[in-house]
Amino acid sequence: MSYNLLSRDHKKTRGNALIKIWKRLHIDFMLLLGILVLGIISLGILYSVNNQNSTLFWHQIINFSFAFGVMFIFAQIPIYRYQSLVPWFFCLTLLMLLVVMSSGVISRGAQRWLNFGMVRFQPSELMKLAMPMMLAWYLRNKTFPLHIKELFYSGIIIILPALIIAKQPDLGTAILVSATGCFVLLLAGITWRIIISVSIFLVSVVPIVWRFMHSYQKMRLLTFLSPESDPFGSGYNIIQSKIAIGSGGWLGKGWLHGSQAYLQFLPERSTDFIFAVYAEEFGFIGSLLLFAIFIYIMGRSLYISANAQDTFSRLLAGSLTLTFFTSFFVNIGMVMGVLPVVGVPLPLVSYGGSSLITFMTGFGIIMSVQAHRKLIGS
Repeated sequence: MSYNLLSRDHKKTRGNALIKIWKRLHIDFMLLLGILVLGIISLGILYSVNNQNSTLFWHQIINFSFAFGVMFIFAQIPIYRYQSLVPWFFCLTLLMLLVVMSSGVISRGAQRWLNFGMVRFQPSELMKLAMPMMLAWYLRNKTFPLHIKELFYSGIIIILPALIIAKQPDLGTAILVSATGCFVLLLAGITWRIIISVSIFLVSVVPIVWRFMHSYQKMRLLTFLSPESDPFGSGYNIIQSKIAIGSGGWLGKGWLHGSQAYLQFLPERSTDFIFAVYAEEFGFIGSLLLFAIFIYIMGRSLYISANAQDTFSRLLAGSLTLTFFTSFFVNIGMVMGVLPVVGVPLPLVSYGGSSLITFMTGFGIIMSVQAHRKLIGS
């Protein structure tokens, strides 16, 4: 009996010591656990999607290693330090977007990247962070619900970068950047009258927006409504994605046994349509487990946001969490054919560096909100 009590006390003491270590590192272990699970899933699927060729696997390990380092660094910075840097960060990101318009690298018909020798960088990814940070900074001392003046200036902060990004053209990222700003406004508190008025305005300008859209963007929307009208052209991606997801059944075909990826029927299978590969190999049950991991990460992040001790931290952490959710929701909806294809990767799962680093930076900031709560409150 005494041995069991000593064993329990020893385990409890060891557990408390580990918790103290994580706190000293300013890392939220519960949030880190969900991120690590998604990273393992990403590596496994990328190994499968490339026909067991380890090239993408090792490249993604490098991306994750760098991204985890970035997350750790941003978690160490006290949240009040971000407030003093936010305006400069936003202006610098906006300046880089303007530079992209004049001298950015053109790839696949889009001008979205800056070339720094061995590294190509996409400034629009940075704006996913700069936008909510700027609005959280601007609204941190405002009275709620927001007045027309605050909404007007907030609208300018949202619209200007979104228009520049849409001009690249990158409609998907422009929508996500706009969404990050709208999330801050929703968390700050706006009346239903304003929400309904803005919704009516957006619906009324749809014909004008349609007129200025690129032909391929119009084709994506028409394909979304009827992909079977052009099964070997614009509708091919969605049709093959649906086939892959449907063929997975309840339990899937098993890891490394997905025919759509192996036979290369599914395009963009390592980036935008990676969920279709996962669903084919792990089925409906596996997909539910993946959704559960995303929900767990979002739940933990929202918990941190709800317990933040100042308005800036609450708005920033909450909007970054909702941005993560929106990227997840849009990608899954796009792959399943319930939303138009807009080129949004699955967060922390799709292959790539820029998007991964952006999200991990966001999680580093969220961990900073949690780690420095007492410092803010003192």
